Amino acid sequence: MHTAETSSKKSTVDLFGRNIRVSRDPAPPSDPNVPADLHSDRIPAHDGLSSASFQEGPTSLPAPGVFPERSEVPRWKRAIDIACIVLTLPLWLPIFLLIALWVKMISPGPIFFRQERIGYLGRRFMIFKFRTMKANVETGVHERHLEQLIRSNVPMTKLDITGDPRIIAGGRILRATGLDELPQLVNVLRGEMSLVGPRPCTPNEFKSFEVSQLERVNALPGLTGYWQVNGKNKTTFSQMIEMDIFYTKSLTFWLDVEIIVRTVPAIIVQVIESRFAAHGRSRAAAGRTSAGRR
Repeated sequence: MHTAETSSKKSTVDLFGRNIRVSRDPAPPSDPNVPADLHSDRIPAHDGLSSASFQEGPTSLPAPGVFPERSEVPRWKRAIDIACIVLTLPLWLPIFLLIALWVKMISPGPIFFRQERIGYLGRRFMIFKFRTMKANVETGVHERHLEQLIRSNVPMTKLDITGDPRIIAGGRILRATGLDELPQLVNVLRGEMSLVGPRPCTPNEFKSFEVSQLERVNALPGLTGYWQVNGKNKTTFSQMIEMDIFYTKSLTFWLDVEIIVRTVPAIIVQVIESRFAAHGRSRAAAGRTSAGRR
């Protein structure tokens, strides 16, 4: 990666008291074919505590000390987002309504929850999701799990892959397929997110970023992204960041189109892998039970 002094295209970021310059020069990751994933969106810090309807959040408040030199998103990117949402409305709207009805019927509490995330150039905004956990449950375990994965630099496996009694009926399927993120179409329409981009991280996670990793916010966060279509739960935190930075530096119309086209097949593979993992856990548990009876 080019240094700030040699780069011809730069954006200035002063984050949490650290003055840095973020290079915009394109450079591919060391291994772009390695699948990556980070379920930062799986940290439901306000799961069960938010409003049952969409509410206005502090979407216009930038992160402290962020002074971007450029704040324009390519017009073609906005055009893709709006066109895809409008053209697929007959497909996603019925699913949206059915999930909302299911969450309301199966679990007492709000249908949606909100959580503060870090968006484009460090700006803060409130993300929307379907609630997939029981109301008023303790959620700090998710943050501690993520912190442990970052420190140990091991594959970014989801906490709920081992089973989580706090998840409501059907919630695990919603999370595996990404359908719990459908309400983020509202974030896309509001211009806080795009269909394609790095997953928005939490403020606590953002504070742990190294200087070089801050380049991740040089693109609008997205529902899907480069790392998602290259596999999930199989790479470390640093590998995921590397792929996200590669995307921010290689942003083109056709790259976004390719990622959108590859998203559904990638989700299908992820669901199959999740089912196999669940089956393996069930067999292992049955084996331990059988051994204990002998």
